[in-house]
Amino acid sequence: MAGDPQKPRSQGMFQPRASAQPRPLMQDQVAAGGFRVKVLTILPEMFPGALDASLIGKALAARIWSLEVLDIREFARNKHRTVDDTPAGGGPGMVMKPDVVAAAIDHAQADAPDDRARWPVICLSPRGRPLTQARVRELAAGEGMTLLCGRFEGIDQRVLEARRVEEVSIGDFVLTGGEIPAMALIDAAVRLLPGVLGNEASVVEESFSRGLLEHPHYTRPQVWEGRAIPEVLLSGHHARIAEWRLSQAERLTKQRRPDLWRAHTLQGEGAADGDREQMGAPTSAANGGQTKDDER
Repeated sequence: MAGDPQKPRSQGMFQPRASAQPRPLMQDQVAAGGFRVKVLTILPEMFPGALDASLIGKALAARIWSLEVLDIREFARNKHRTVDDTPAGGGPGMVMKPDVVAAAIDHAQADAPDDRARWPVICLSPRGRPLTQARVRELAAGEGMTLLCGRFEGIDQRVLEARRVEEVSIGDFVLTGGEIPAMALIDAAVRLLPGVLGNEASVVEESFSRGLLEHPHYTRPQVWEGRAIPEVLLSGHHARIAEWRLSQAERLTKQRRPDLWRAHTLQGEGAADGDREQMGAPTSAANGGQTKDDER
């Protein structure tokens, strides 16, 4: 009706409500045996965000994976919910307090395995180890992960050491916080879970990419603005097409990622571990134009 007040927009499938105690925003989503993700942040309203859309969102609704978001401020020890303080030794900015962050991690890990191989605690940080597809596969093969999203100048080093927190970087650049990197990491891991992608073969192919960037893609129309699809892709000759795609992947890798190319040449043409792969697996318009992750 015209006079009815507009209903508030929900966070994903569920509407968050104010609570005096730390609690998951999506606690009803937890499915037995599903991949579980816990996020510690001072901005819980940012989630699920993009994770509620496309194939990742469908998998969330289907309970292939679950998302639990905890507000770090709920673990503060004063009425102002203070989570940061001035840096020891002076300097600009503020540092997240170890006692508050530790309490949040301990709460999140209360029902998680202590084995970090099965359930790691990860802090998204520009000083962390670069995230690789190999590490993403390891994460997706586990039971879940807890992601700590930093803010301000950083997090007290003592809590990172005491709680065995793994620091991971998604690139050589700095953002205002760890929430967006956390979403990127979640997306990368969840898409590898069984039943998430429409084209399961693409995940298998990714494991044998030989550390190269992905080749160029084309689809109809055959000629667009005077630019034609390479003839080889229209030939129907699968061996020639595979050879062309490999040559293009090698060309792009040499041009854009000389570090990957050096690693590729060192590991040899016969290696298939794919540990340094960067891009998704090839898809072929010649095979019916199967869609990649979010093109549905």
